[in-house]
Amino acid sequence: MATEAFTVRAESDIVHQIDFLADALDRSRNYLVNLALKEYLETHAWQIEKVIQGMAAADRGELVAHEDVMREMEALVELKVKGQM
Repeated sequence: MATEAFTVRAESDIVHQIDFLADALDRSRNYLVNLALKEYLETHAWQIEKVIQGMAAADRGELVAHEDVMREMEALVELKVKGQM
């Protein structure tokens, strides 16, 4: 895969943490930063897609009443407290 260089300014403590992890894992700073960026982008792309899907569902009127959601959550909490989950 092709790569491109770009510059990022980070707080010193972040750079030190990256360097510590890179040394501990016997990896380069570049490797860790690329891994972190990839994971960040994947996570946020997934979250944004879910928000867009939710907004589209709401626009179509596909909603669940707050009371129904709370009732279901309370039932799940009760099961968890009783150790049945």
